[in-house]
Amino acid sequence: MTGVRRTAGHDKVNRMERRAFLQSSTGAALAQTTGSAARPNILLFCTDQQRFDTIGALGNPHIRTPNLDRLVANGIAFENAYCQTPICTPSRASFLTGCYASSLHVNRNGNEFFPSHFTGRLISRILSAAGYDCGMVGKFHLSSSYRRVEPRLDDGYRLFEWSHAPRADWPVEKQGYLRWLRDKGLDFKTEYGKKRFPDRPAEFNAGMAAAHHEGAWCAETAAEWIRQGLHRPWFITVNTYAPHPPFHPPPEFLERMNPGSLPLPLWGARDAENQGRLAKVDFQSKPKDPASYPSRLMKAAYYAQVEFVDDRLGMVLRTLEQTGQLDQTLIVFFSDHGETMGDHGMTHKGCRFSEGLAHVPLIFSWPARWPKGVRRKALVELTDIVPTLLEAAGLPLPSYLHGKSLLPLTANRAAPDRHRDFVRSEYHDVLDLPDGSHANMLRNERYKLVCYHGHPWGELYDLEKDPYEFNNLWGDPKHAALRLDLTQRLFDAVMLTTDPGQPRIGPM
Repeated sequence: MTGVRRTAGHDKVNRMERRAFLQSSTGAALAQTTGSAARPNILLFCTDQQRFDTIGALGNPHIRTPNLDRLVANGIAFENAYCQTPICTPSRASFLTGCYASSLHVNRNGNEFFPSHFTGRLISRILSAAGYDCGMVGKFHLSSSYRRVEPRLDDGYRLFEWSHAPRADWPVEKQGYLRWLRDKGLDFKTEYGKKRFPDRPAEFNAGMAAAHHEGAWCAETAAEWIRQGLHRPWFITVNTYAPHPPFHPPPEFLERMNPGSLPLPLWGARDAENQGRLAKVDFQSKPKDPASYPSRLMKAAYYAQVEFVDDRLGMVLRTLEQTGQLDQTLIVFFSDHGETMGDHGMTHKGCRFSEGLAHVPLIFSWPARWPKGVRRKALVELTDIVPTLLEAAGLPLPSYLHGKSLLPLTANRAAPDRHRDFVRSEYHDVLDLPDGSHANMLRNERYKLVCYHGHPWGELYDLEKDPYEFNNLWGDPKHAALRLDLTQRLFDAVMLTTDPGQPRIGPM
């Protein structure tokens, strides 16, 4: 079968875990009350670096996302969902475990390993032990892929097709996407960028054709597993690399974009001053006025990538329909973090928490069980995904979870639209900066506070009056008491989720 790789050691561990779970009192009770047939299949569709405001049905008039629009119509859209760190690896560690990344000691990109003593918290391990057949395709990124293939974990996936970035940086046999191209008689280096647009700069130009794109490989592999690769109940994780930079969408999708129709990124009179105060805080770009470079071409290329991802999502949804599994499948669409996309002078990601970067899409759909066409404005986190899936599958919630199940918000259309008093996001990295970059964000229903630890300047916004974050109130004496109150709440939140360390075996 194309795109299927099994590991005998992982299969053995998974069988042992399933047996132990089913022999436990919890597993036996679950088998008696629900049976495996009553549990939903689960599809996690995670994009990379997709902003919250990139879905037509949720208010963006400049983008075509018919399949995401359909998912919104058939499910529950959480309009105020936030990632727990604005970069890849710690965010993925967080949403796959339901814990803050700092409590797992996975705080940065480029880390050598994912701690082995935390692999048991991965949702794939838990579901595998409970009888789910699990598959992962695409980017995993729980540890570094720099100059190496990312080491495989004891992750619970029986089928595992890995690729990091759509590049030829790894041996063909070690990267699922490159093998898929090879099996089609294609070579990545010769195919990439064959059709280009001379009126667009290289960094915002066309990449691989849609039929040969990494996103197509992800979708086709998942569709094949849905048809014949996994027994029920199953759990599939689809991790596309798009719309992550480089912004090189398929030419078919780029050529239909009209850059002139797109608004410029957000840029206010005080943005240069504000970013200048944060110059020592890590980020992938330096601030510049969006009018000083072809920012509309950048946005067009980014939107084209989102539209392509939407197209491939549609392929997976059609496969679920064709196999009669759509109603019995719990679908979760989200992204690991956003993209600044020129807002406030910044591009890409790093130690900031603007809405474009920390605010992400999150849609749940379970047609047979949950209401349709519902939009929730409650504050939610990506840590909430794991407890929601466990509760939907009838499984117990571990005590270590920082996330809270969203099931109360899925009960009916009139469910209370409140979930958390605030959401939190964090960043911890050092890189080459002498002071390092450590920061925490707290956002409640009205205000957003960002503390850059060890630096004298932070950020405070009244999102009710200033939703685009132009007016930084950090240094405003009139808001000093508010800043202190939010800082104390943030300090408490950080301390109350600190990892206590080794298990306690005695009083001393």
